Amino acid sequence: MLYTNLKHIESAPLLAHIINEIEHVMVICGRMGPMCVPVYRIAEELENEYKHVKFFDMEFDNPESHVIRTLPEVDGFTGIPFTIYYKNGKVVKATSGIQSKAQVTAILDKEFAATVNI
Repeated sequence: MLYTNLKHIESAPLLAHIINEIEHVMVICGRMGPMCVPVYRIAEELENEYKHVKFFDMEFDNPESHVIRTLPEVDGFTGIPFTIYYKNGKVVKATSGIQSKAQVTAILDKEFAATVNI
């Protein structure tokens, strides 16, 4: 169990449903460790600022997270968390290890630029 304020994904089918139904999704797959907790906190802070993005966590050691751990985009990753950015059901960016708020917001701004309807 991850003790975060993010919405939890506990199964591969739920992840598939989420990324196919929601346009912009960020999933942090990790543990409650020193490299992961700061990334969860950043996501929790950004939820109110990036309302067009939905933020989730998934426990790295859950057998169901194999769908993240075996993505081609994470091949060669050696640190956790794996942070996966999905747009329209497809991986558009994947990172590993601790990230700063500036690094996360740069990815969100690039990959999930909010569109303004005029």
